[in-house]
Amino acid sequence: MASFFDKLKSGLRKTKQGLVDSVVYAVTGKARLDETTLEELETTLIAADLGYDLTTDLLARLRERAGLREASSPQTVIACMKEFLQERLTTQSTNGRSDFFASLQQPYVIMVVGVNGVGKTTTIAKLANRFRERGRSVLVAAADTFRAAASEQLDIWAQRAGVAIIRTQQGADPAAVAFDAVQSAKARGTEVVIVDTAGRLHTKSNLMEEMKKISRVMSRVIAEAPHEVLLVIDATTGQNGLRQVEVFSQAVGVTGLVVTKLDGTAKGGIIFSIQEKLKIPVRFIGVGEGIDDLQPFDPAQFVEALFE
Repeated sequence: MASFFDKLKSGLRKTKQGLVDSVVYAVTGKARLDETTLEELETTLIAADLGYDLTTDLLARLRERAGLREASSPQTVIACMKEFLQERLTTQSTNGRSDFFASLQQPYVIMVVGVNGVGKTTTIAKLANRFRERGRSVLVAAADTFRAAASEQLDIWAQRAGVAIIRTQQGADPAAVAFDAVQSAKARGTEVVIVDTAGRLHTKSNLMEEMKKISRVMSRVIAEAPHEVLLVIDATTGQNGLRQVEVFSQAVGVTGLVVTKLDGTAKGGIIFSIQEKLKIPVRFIGVGEGIDDLQPFDPAQFVEALFE
């Protein structure tokens, strides 16, 4: 059975082709890193969604190394890139707990948000499964009462994960479902509550206001709730994902990110761009549909898999 690192390496294949392999192609056969070559590199890095600021800083590092005659071959350019990206990603990723599952206040309330189609429901199931495997009792709240069959889909996943679920009929007040779930968890002594929410178009202010209401209502039961707001973004959306992080953060105070579908994009560089610009930690990454294919984000492992 393939390890998660092997899955990650395989999942990042398209990103590697768009970033690492393209860089190697740009510098192969060049006697030195002249400005023409650096301009080619700039285009490649921005196309891989590293973002303008991070790309500018990386090129400055390469110019410095080239001046010292340390970056004249593909191997030395790649080594410099790897060192730089791991250094920057690790620096930004120190924001937040090192172990997401440790020392939780009980009941610990996690609200999961994101637009439709990013893999929010499966992410919730995978999170619930990981908590259960660590001996935590889990209650899932199906507060996406807008989308047809949303609660039924979550119910199926909750059964696979072996956790309890609170759900109601379509069209019910989502804030009421969240309130009932937190209240029930407090009464039962359940350790973790994971609240699903309807996929919000981040351009629709009225829908974002409803999400704020869900957060406010839960805080009536537990003042600090939600303790964590996880935003799920689809890596294939590239820079649009960055905009989603900005808007959701303003609305509900996103505390961490889950980046899904890394196995389907050449734009996995968005992780670097988000971390660099917004300083919100990536908590988990997903590279498949299996219930075990969601793993805590490890910056060093991510860069290693990308360049190997």
